[in-house]
Amino acid sequence: MALTVYKKFYILMEQGISFQKIETFIQIHTNQLGDKMKFNKQGIVSHSSALKWGSVLFVMVAFFVLMWFLNLPKQGEVATAASKVNFEKAHVIELISDTASEDVWTEGLRLGVQEVMLQIDSGKHKGESLYTVNYLSAYGNVDLRLGSKVIVRLDYDESGAPYITSISSHDRSGLLIGLTALFVLSLVIFGGKKGVAAIIGLLFTVLCIWYLLIPLIERGVPSIPSAILVVAVTTFVSLGALNGLTKKTMIAVIGCVGGVTIAGVIAYLSGMVTPINGFNMPEAEELVLRASNSGMKLSGLLVSGVLIASLGAVMDVALTITSAIVELSELNPKLGANALFRSGINIGRDAMGTMANTLILAFAGASLNMLVLFRVFDYPYRQIFNSDLMTIEIVQGLAGSIGIVLTVPLVAALSATTYGYKKRGKSN
Repeated sequence: MALTVYKKFYILMEQGISFQKIETFIQIHTNQLGDKMKFNKQGIVSHSSALKWGSVLFVMVAFFVLMWFLNLPKQGEVATAASKVNFEKAHVIELISDTASEDVWTEGLRLGVQEVMLQIDSGKHKGESLYTVNYLSAYGNVDLRLGSKVIVRLDYDESGAPYITSISSHDRSGLLIGLTALFVLSLVIFGGKKGVAAIIGLLFTVLCIWYLLIPLIERGVPSIPSAILVVAVTTFVSLGALNGLTKKTMIAVIGCVGGVTIAGVIAYLSGMVTPINGFNMPEAEELVLRASNSGMKLSGLLVSGVLIASLGAVMDVALTITSAIVELSELNPKLGANALFRSGINIGRDAMGTMANTLILAFAGASLNMLVLFRVFDYPYRQIFNSDLMTIEIVQGLAGSIGIVLTVPLVAALSATTYGYKKRGKSN
């Protein structure tokens, strides 16, 4: 029934029927739709569950199609050497010999040699038993026990028989799946419908980064516009899934995109003042080799990284302030735009402090090994703070934090203007 009503509605729209007749039509069919639809002053339909959630679903489907298209194999594309490497799951069924012993220098890590029989647990050789030698060093230490689950690299001899060339790592899939399940379960139990919506938004964001942003960069599309596109789309879907397509959602989306863009601009300008870009990053050498064949551009990767890294914190601040101002306006409808703006700023001061710390500490945590090395070797501060690695981390952290700080007045102003009492002709 609802589908039929919507079809009639759009036919009326195409026929150019007047606004009043369309509004009358909607009111007649209110009970059939089960959700009252109203028109705002701009003639835009609002407060309809179908439209609120349908728009978010439409955007998701559209970008899933785009992801599918971007990840189709290119004509004449040659598979990389890494993609041809055969990694399989396995577990230890026999520990033949073990000469490894604890080493004081490596804080008790066992160093030495193990001879083991492994049973392959995946792929076309599943169930087969293969012999291998496992070398334990300080930098490659997959210490095996009977029953240990591992990831192995398989190769083939001249006769086509498989053999294990190396033990890559422990099989951590069980742990990762368990933690993911615990995370999802916690969100569903304590978050209810909002928790489910958060999971949908997070999953869409991850898919966009892996199947949209990276393929666009690989195809030679400038990384900064690509990152801004991903930020805008994922923000719209994540916040839309939480609250539907409401004014509150759109204000938070605009504020979030604005704050992240500010962070990107700061990083970009910093890179112009003192040349830092994708070529200064540790992975640049490998990427340059790949870029020579694919047209990929590396110069904007640093800014793109700032945009993506700051997205979560900026989104948090944007939605927090918007929601707070909406609640204040509902509790006291006579609050004017100025009063709501001041309240938004006051709330934002607490939020910006914690979020800025979160962002700075996240970058510091990711670079902790580098910081320890700088301190252990007692590098001069002049060298530490001017090195590529340290400068990149500082610029990323500070640019993201500036984006968070400036998101506060932006979102507060948008929310206060939208929900303030002065829009009805009065102000505080």
